[in-house]
Amino acid sequence: MRRRPKDRKEQIARAAAEAFSRFGYYGVSMEMIASRVGITAAALYRHYPGKYDLFRGAVLGLGQQLVDCTAFADDEPLDDPQDQLHRLIAALVDTSLANRNSGGLYRWEGRYLRGDDQAELIAQMRKVHRRIQRPLNEMRPGLTSTQRWTLSTAVISVIGSIVDHRAKLPAAQVRRLIAELADTVVRTDLPVEPDGDRLLSTGQPVRTDTSRYEALLSESMRLFNLKGYRDTSMEDIAAAVGMPASGIYRYFPGKSDILAAAFRRAADRLSAELSAVAAAATDPEDALTRVIDAYVERSFAEPELDYVYYSERLNMSPADQKILRNMQRATVESVVELVVAVRPQWTPAQARFAVHAAMSLVIDLGRLMNYRHTVQNYATVVRMLEATLLGRYRLRTTLPTK
Repeated sequence: MRRRPKDRKEQIARAAAEAFSRFGYYGVSMEMIASRVGITAAALYRHYPGKYDLFRGAVLGLGQQLVDCTAFADDEPLDDPQDQLHRLIAALVDTSLANRNSGGLYRWEGRYLRGDDQAELIAQMRKVHRRIQRPLNEMRPGLTSTQRWTLSTAVISVIGSIVDHRAKLPAAQVRRLIAELADTVVRTDLPVEPDGDRLLSTGQPVRTDTSRYEALLSESMRLFNLKGYRDTSMEDIAAAVGMPASGIYRYFPGKSDILAAAFRRAADRLSAELSAVAAAATDPEDALTRVIDAYVERSFAEPELDYVYYSERLNMSPADQKILRNMQRATVESVVELVVAVRPQWTPAQARFAVHAAMSLVIDLGRLMNYRHTVQNYATVVRMLEATLLGRYRLRTTLPTK
């Protein structure tokens, strides 16, 4: 007689979190999760009424792990704020490593939570932010509220980047490296610009190609970012471009093909731009700083690209996902070469984790700032990337004027 394991519900929760993280909310069925656990779908329904309940439990369960691992900070005096901050960072790194196969769920799929569930996830993350900000405020009492949120977001972003890629490095080295990067960003002096609110651009790319093909790509990405891939219809895209929905099929077989084509086009352009920027540099450090400038500039000009890539890439075919992964890997490796040349004490594997951390910072800080392309925001994000990849930041005498 087979006995049900005592931790069956925990097994289901782990399997659900990994499945939702890998395939997305809409790519997972109750049957898939039951198969991963080794039970029937009927048995799974005895534990959870439906897929959303599993999803809710998986996302909020991950958020609760972040809350639980940092709870010690509420119960002790701040005699040594620096030590407490280091222990908070270490706890978050350990939790992220333990959930590396599913941690992306709360970062990219949490948007599918409903009503009070969405509010609960936000409350969980705010609690973790507050715990980081408490010792930070003691260490740096002159920080404004905006600066504290910027720095706590940067810390969580660097740590959270672990779950966004599959680069390999021994766990002990990951702990040391990510803790070092988090400590670096939290100590970075944030720039204060006299005309910090001045807009550098409208936040929208200047399009010289007005063809229907280009318009379909750009408007689709804008809508995918605004409404989500699943809630954007072909009719929505057609209306934004000013054409009948049937006309789209002259260019693309389906919606997922639009998504894949937009990403390939963006990846090609980014690769060409970064290569040209690096080629014009005088040495590796100059090349790396130019690449940082160009990457941040592109992210503010086209803010939907990175976020939609991470949040909607699972809606592409497996073949298109593989192509995009290879293109992204090539871009990452080109930056890794520059980082290793500037910081020879790092191995390529260590530099790879740092580059992914920098990419995560661009997304998370950009979203915090609502991608307002101001002098202040641009300088802040650039400085954070310099701290992450160079280990220091440059004092600038000039800033972009466009």
